[in-house]
Amino acid sequence: MVVPVLQVSHVFCCPNQVRGALSWNSGLGGQLAFGTSCSVVLYDPKKKVVLNNLNGHTARVNCLQWVRRQDGFPSCELVSGGADSRVIHWEIVNNQVLKAVRLQGHEGPIYAVHAIYLNGPSDGALHSLIASAASDSTVRLWSKKGLEVKFLQTLNFGDACVLTVCLSILPGINVPILACGDDDCKIHLFVQQDDQFQKMLSLCGHEDWIKGVDWATFGRNLFLASCSQDCLIRIWKVYMKPTSLETEDDGIRLKENTFTIQNGGTSITVAVTLETLLTGHENWVNSVHWLPAYYEDGVLQQKVRLLSVSTDKSMILWGPEEDSGVWLELVRVGEVGGNTLGFLNCQFGENGSMIIAHAYHGAMHLWKQSTVNRKRWVSDIVISGHFSGVQDLIWDPEGEFIITTSTDQTTRLFAPWRRKGQSLVTWHEIARPQIHGYDLKCLALIDRFQFVSGADEKVLRVFSAPRNFVETFSSIAGHPLSNLICDDEAIPEGATVPALGLSNKAVFMEDLAPQCTQEEPFLTSHVFGQIEMTFQPAVLSEPPPEDHLLQNTLWPEVQKLYGHGYEIFCVTVNNSKTLLASACKAAQKEHAAILLWNTTSWKQLQSLVYHTLTVTQMAFSPDDKFLLAVSRDRTWSLWKRQSVTSPEFDPFFSLFAFTNKITSVHSRIIWSCDWSPDSKFFFTGSRDKKVVVWGECNSSDDLVEHSIGPCSSILDVGSSVTAVSVCPVLNPTQRYVVAVGLESGKICLFSWKKSNQEVNDWIQCVETTSSQSHTLGVRRLAWKNCSETQRRESTEWLQFASCGEDHTVKIFKVHRCVL
Repeated sequence: MVVPVLQVSHVFCCPNQVRGALSWNSGLGGQLAFGTSCSVVLYDPKKKVVLNNLNGHTARVNCLQWVRRQDGFPSCELVSGGADSRVIHWEIVNNQVLKAVRLQGHEGPIYAVHAIYLNGPSDGALHSLIASAASDSTVRLWSKKGLEVKFLQTLNFGDACVLTVCLSILPGINVPILACGDDDCKIHLFVQQDDQFQKMLSLCGHEDWIKGVDWATFGRNLFLASCSQDCLIRIWKVYMKPTSLETEDDGIRLKENTFTIQNGGTSITVAVTLETLLTGHENWVNSVHWLPAYYEDGVLQQKVRLLSVSTDKSMILWGPEEDSGVWLELVRVGEVGGNTLGFLNCQFGENGSMIIAHAYHGAMHLWKQSTVNRKRWVSDIVISGHFSGVQDLIWDPEGEFIITTSTDQTTRLFAPWRRKGQSLVTWHEIARPQIHGYDLKCLALIDRFQFVSGADEKVLRVFSAPRNFVETFSSIAGHPLSNLICDDEAIPEGATVPALGLSNKAVFMEDLAPQCTQEEPFLTSHVFGQIEMTFQPAVLSEPPPEDHLLQNTLWPEVQKLYGHGYEIFCVTVNNSKTLLASACKAAQKEHAAILLWNTTSWKQLQSLVYHTLTVTQMAFSPDDKFLLAVSRDRTWSLWKRQSVTSPEFDPFFSLFAFTNKITSVHSRIIWSCDWSPDSKFFFTGSRDKKVVVWGECNSSDDLVEHSIGPCSSILDVGSSVTAVSVCPVLNPTQRYVVAVGLESGKICLFSWKKSNQEVNDWIQCVETTSSQSHTLGVRRLAWKNCSETQRRESTEWLQFASCGEDHTVKIFKVHRCVL
């Protein structure tokens, strides 16, 4: 077996903020599929790892569905629909894409897809029937048999918009039936007759938009569950009326809706009645899902169970009582606390022993049925991540965690989970230090447990880790607490956000109220009639669930830095962690100034003015003698730290070298820059598709201004360069290793060595495959620091992390043999 030299070892992501972006492959060991930005992610909920990324859409994935089987076995086909007006049929074998077929025809974003297997009328061979609904007010149907995909029909709904579709088969006669939930509050039923779907009737009763429909067959009857924004769930029974006339009785009969179909020359009357009405949710019901048939001890099982989720933050498991048949609420689970907007989707998994809900802000909530008490459901660990573009990331200096920030207005911390007595290590989100009111753009680590972040506001905010986080990190990552914190340190226990504020307020031990009661399981306070959730300490031995992340993992804010006139765009800190540099969005020279701050006193030290437009990225040299800045004005500037004769004086930086419109090699925005580990050279990457190496930089030269030119050939990578990062370790032939992130989402690794002839100075090592790449632009790349021991021992694998506009964060490992 050939081991790939570039591997994705960990992925952090979550489903898109749309209904239908989540589907669980039925059967034991089935994969969970969900849409993240433009990609479909395959995830194993038991091993808690991402299995693969399916990249094919060019816009957000709005809906997906495993092709439904009736025999209880997992499917190997998946259908997805996106905002690119495209439906893709995926064939998947061993978590790898065997074939992807694009189904064109819609003229608007796809809102819903569904697919089932059918037995062929002549040969009995299985083929797929696919239905999709889009904003163009149409439902399109396809048939796929073997390698052939055939378009069947377009159903036009005029001015109405179909929000949900579901296919099934009429029991006993193998005739497909289609249910379409509409914004006219009706459910329209279509039945295939002579290869064409014909409308049979419309089911009325709901008083608002239909948000979800789902079919299930039990015995000789077909049941349809529908949910709506009227907060109600309706269950409809579909059955064949007997051909012989029955004597009328005086019993109470439900109102029947009937229609007649032809099957093999025989007329069959089909009746539809309202079986039951379920009331339990207090807000919009967004999705319903029947428990699929499954095998248990070799026997096909069919339990009558229904899941529903709502904007009221709850998920309910429904089922009929055995004796009376009355439908009851069997289990209710959901979110507690936090500024959330409820659930969008729900799914049964693992033969009904696991259930999952997808929340509006991307978080997934997973519950498992207790093996001791079958009526008890307990929360379990599931993947999490950002639900909008990830703008920046940094590694812990020890390489034990990464911190990321995003336009979803959160800062998140991911760390390894080391189970006691097990070799398996998986990475998870263990803290959400900052939940903000502005889109976050950048961050820098001041020391191991302190960082500064910048957002679409004029303020820099500094955060410090509370004691509760350090204790939890020690427990989850398996590090002795004594190595992380001193017992005599007077640090806060945690943090909370006031109801009308943006700043995380520190909570100390003396601030904690007495233990909460069972009637009020979280400590609360009431502000202007609103319930404010407050910090509740808990040291965990496994990654926390979503409600704990929202409530109890904030870091206290210790400082605000004022001085910029516009939104903060980039920050960086020097390697000795004594200086912070920051820059904001700018359209004029005075606003494009770089501000320097002392990280001890937080005093503003200096304003460095050269650029005329926004400074896009900055980097201190590894020896801290230079500060490099690149800008939208297509130039870079290099600032030299002047020697300080006395420790009581703050350092002073002066302009050492720069480019202008004449000397600049780059013709477009310079997005990224980085230094070689020996501080001799620096690398720049631009929208003009070029990567250039500049130097050599001599800090002992006392001249005021220098002309530093390119010392490499110009590397054209074929796409806009958005991120550049230089590996801290040279390759075995003493060449610099550079990771280059592109606007296309691809990441390429190159090695470079200065050559007098500038011939073959660049060598491409490896690049990401389609499934490894981001689907949108890469925003930041960062190599993991190597310890001195690793440098001496020439560790076999090196690691780097990436983040992008596709909402994902990835950790790669690359074999040194390829560099």
